[in-house]
Amino acid sequence: MIYRFRVILDNDTEDDVFRDLEIRETDTMEDLHNIITQSFGFDGMEMASFYVSDDEWNQGEEIAMFDVSEAGNKVKMMSTTIIKDMVHEASTKLIYVYDFMNMWTFYVELAEIVEEAEGTDYPNLMFVHGQIPDEAPEKTFEAESDDAFDEFEDEVDVDDYTDLDFDENWN
Repeated sequence: MIYRFRVILDNDTEDDVFRDLEIRETDTMEDLHNIITQSFGFDGMEMASFYVSDDEWNQGEEIAMFDVSEAGNKVKMMSTTIIKDMVHEASTKLIYVYDFMNMWTFYVELAEIVEEAEGTDYPNLMFVHGQIPDEAPEKTFEAESDDAFDEFEDEVDVDDYTDLDFDENWN
């Protein structure tokens, strides 16, 4: 079977930048990485990772280009992970990050699964929309707010040293 993906650049502009790609379900995640980098005009030489995602685009399990994990922590590798093992009807979304210095971030979504077309070479770039900017869109990393927590609200008077339970004979 052939997987059709839409790969959308995560940017904060009004201009949509995306590519529609076709690839065999039996190809590797590295093959998907290669068609994505080629279709957006990257040389493909920077570090990259895919992340399994849920419907709200929350980042999950990593599928890495190279194993840079600590001892004992196994990471799935792009070169040995088959696309259909990570993406299917029940799990259709991935986040793809290319070049960790610039953080090019893409939303990768399985659009449909179709029969292989005779005479078509795969992977196949089906459609191009928009041009990638010269620089990666700036990312803002913000933690979710927790209004119930105030780290300075511990009822300790910092000017009152008698209530700190300090043992004067500590040495």
